[in-house]
Amino acid sequence: MAEVLPLYFRAATAADVPALVALVTSAYRGDASRAGWTTEADLLDGQRIDAAVLRDDIARPRSRVLIADDAAGPVACAHVADVDGSGYFGMFAVDPRRQGGGIGRAVLHECERIAREDWTLARMRMTVIDVRTELIAWYERLGYRRTGEHLPFPYGDTRFGIPRRDDLRFEVLEKALPPVSAGARVS
Repeated sequence: MAEVLPLYFRAATAADVPALVALVTSAYRGDASRAGWTTEADLLDGQRIDAAVLRDDIARPRSRVLIADDAAGPVACAHVADVDGSGYFGMFAVDPRRQGGGIGRAVLHECERIAREDWTLARMRMTVIDVRTELIAWYERLGYRRTGEHLPFPYGDTRFGIPRRDDLRFEVLEKALPPVSAGARVS
């Protein structure tokens, strides 16, 4: 397991888009993604994130694309947003060479903190491709539960990849966030 250096969290700007597209792609697509355990290379080809969608997420109110930097630069990212009164967690990526060392857990906890403390949201939701059983199990160990709700995969929309299988769909996972304690910062 790689040593986790101190992480510094910051909100992404439009200038970060090229680096974020590269980071997210390296974590999920192609041979580089096989260095980590989150690869989708056997499920999907093509891009994992669209630069225009990413720019929109950065600019949207109550939406934050979070970057985790260490002394070497960006090592992880995620998108957290207020969607219909719940936190939404997505676009989660850790440099595949750094996976398995606690960085992902730290990023997820920071996104939960943003949803709970900054936006006073009571729950976090996410969608995961339902055949990603190892990834779903990781989220379950961190308190997420399967809701039984499924959403269709956007077949034909290459902004989200080119499926290698015809049975892909998303499963919705959810976690209750503890209430904001007295004196906690709310912005």
